[in-house]
Amino acid sequence: MSRFRRRGRDDDIDPSDMDDADDAQAVVDDDDDGADGDGRSTGPWDESEIDDPAAGGRVSLGGLWIPGRPGLEVRIEADETSGAIIAVTLVLAGSALQVQPFAAPRTEGIWTDVRQEIKAGITKQGGTADDVEGPFGPELRTKVPARKPDGGSAAQAARFLGVDGPRWFLRGVLTGAAADSEEAAADLIAVFRDIVVARGSAAMAPREPIPLRIPTEMTETPAGAAAEEDEDSLKPFERGPEITEIH
Repeated sequence: MSRFRRRGRDDDIDPSDMDDADDAQAVVDDDDDGADGDGRSTGPWDESEIDDPAAGGRVSLGGLWIPGRPGLEVRIEADETSGAIIAVTLVLAGSALQVQPFAAPRTEGIWTDVRQEIKAGITKQGGTADDVEGPFGPELRTKVPARKPDGGSAAQAARFLGVDGPRWFLRGVLTGAAADSEEAAADLIAVFRDIVVARGSAAMAPREPIPLRIPTEMTETPAGAAAEEDEDSLKPFERGPEITEIH
């Protein structure tokens, strides 16, 4: 069973926030083929590479097809002013994976530049950011100073993934146990690999977010009903309560 939750943009700030100062760039032509990065031979996929994106239980969120997994909770993160969906966070077994798709130029990928910008932002906050070779190529392992509920200090770990596809870029941020443990990250890495990006043919500026939407497959579940239903009878994605904050 997978559940959907809605989250507001004004929740706790995450180190995954990307500097959008350079977003205003030349618009990508509709007929551009785009750049394709290394490490994508087994996913994530472009919709042109998949006969049926819905196969295997994937559900469309507009610019992304998200695969279903037992126990996977899908949190929709929306701008509280515009209502636009800005990210999707997948939560499984004590770990989380935030995914965001962006438009990219036709001639080259943007992960190299984005990675350096994230690295600069993390170090500016007093954190550390190390380049590591991962399953999708170069990635960042970061730690930033954080405040614990009791007022003490701690280091918050995150693992930044990036994949350049045909005229798109997909970013993933692993937190929780998956940020430090390959074993804990394995299931969410598999989910990330199985995502299909549906950029569409519209002209978009590089780094412009690819539009996302709440899937039509989501269904309301009466309070308390989930505990009484057999999980095998549920659809791969079940709509959970929409909330503006998740703590």
